[in-house]
Amino acid sequence: MRVLIAAGGTGGHVNPALAVAGEIKKKYPDAEICFVGTADRIESKIVPAAGFPLKTIEISGFKRGFSPADIKANVKTVVRLLKSSGSVKKIINEFKPDVAVGFGGYVSGPVIRMAAKMGIPTAIHEQNAYPGVTNKALAEKVDAVMLTVEEAKKLLTCKNEPIITGLPVRGELLEADSEASRKELGFNEKPIILCMGGSLGAKVVNKAMVDFLIAHKNDADYNYIVSTGQNGLWVPDELKENGVDCDNASNIQIRTYIDDMARCLSAADLVICRAGASSLSEIQAMGKPSILIPSPNVTENHQYHNAMALVNRNAAVIIEDKDLNGETLGKEIHRLMSDKKLLTEIGKNAKAMAVTDATSRISDIVVSLIKK
Repeated sequence: MRVLIAAGGTGGHVNPALAVAGEIKKKYPDAEICFVGTADRIESKIVPAAGFPLKTIEISGFKRGFSPADIKANVKTVVRLLKSSGSVKKIINEFKPDVAVGFGGYVSGPVIRMAAKMGIPTAIHEQNAYPGVTNKALAEKVDAVMLTVEEAKKLLTCKNEPIITGLPVRGELLEADSEASRKELGFNEKPIILCMGGSLGAKVVNKAMVDFLIAHKNDADYNYIVSTGQNGLWVPDELKENGVDCDNASNIQIRTYIDDMARCLSAADLVICRAGASSLSEIQAMGKPSILIPSPNVTENHQYHNAMALVNRNAAVIIEDKDLNGETLGKEIHRLMSDKKLLTEIGKNAKAMAVTDATSRISDIVVSLIKK
């Protein structure tokens, strides 16, 4: 069995692909799996580190502006697209896959399109409630379209009926114990609020959280874990200048990154975060109530649509970026934390949306295309 996987650009595309590759290898140890990505994005590091070979092509996306820089970048993209066909065809001829599957990113387009053209069974997985341009174009050509949420179905024209599979969630998250995690974090019995804005950090989220903590510096109602991201290194200093000394506050932990997500997420009573597909799948899997702040700086505003898939089921609340500040965040935190019944209901509704066997579902569909 030979499986070609196209995924690139962000961890949100690559990590689910790696989870599925691992599941296929677990079920079929003799399976040969090869990734296609780019040489300068995250896949160039984490795919080889996971033990899978990576073939690279040069590809980029189109800019939407009309500035000289945007026009120049778009000309380069056209040239790369034309060149990529030959590169992809060579990879396919050399690897001879039995099936090809795309998990998103610009690289998925030329790889899956060429595989379908060459008569190889093909599949794509769409993470978001609002499908990306690449997957919209591919949906009509591939043999299987797999979706994280039902909402995406009405926005795609597919050759075959799409299948709801969910999005792979790391096993350690599903196995984490909330009480054990709370003890390991060293907090008291007060509720824990987890705030995270991604690996780089979201300035508006960090600023709102800083203002909220300063306004409530004399309160000890909650425990806090705040992940600032690389762009939020200023947060501890600003808090300290305004009377919040995190080094000596037993109820506040400020981190640049969260490298123990299973522990932090399982312990949390409320989560404040962006609305990326992976984060939402993890929140759902663990049945956590959340305040979602969709990033407006993403293609097709897809995080807003991701968030609304939960909000419309009373499985989360939303504060849009333009409305976010310390005051609006504080009001929502207090509204939820003061109503235990509502908080529990939102968590239960999120849990009801979870698909905890997504990795297995996706791998089974990929393998079934070979058997057909």
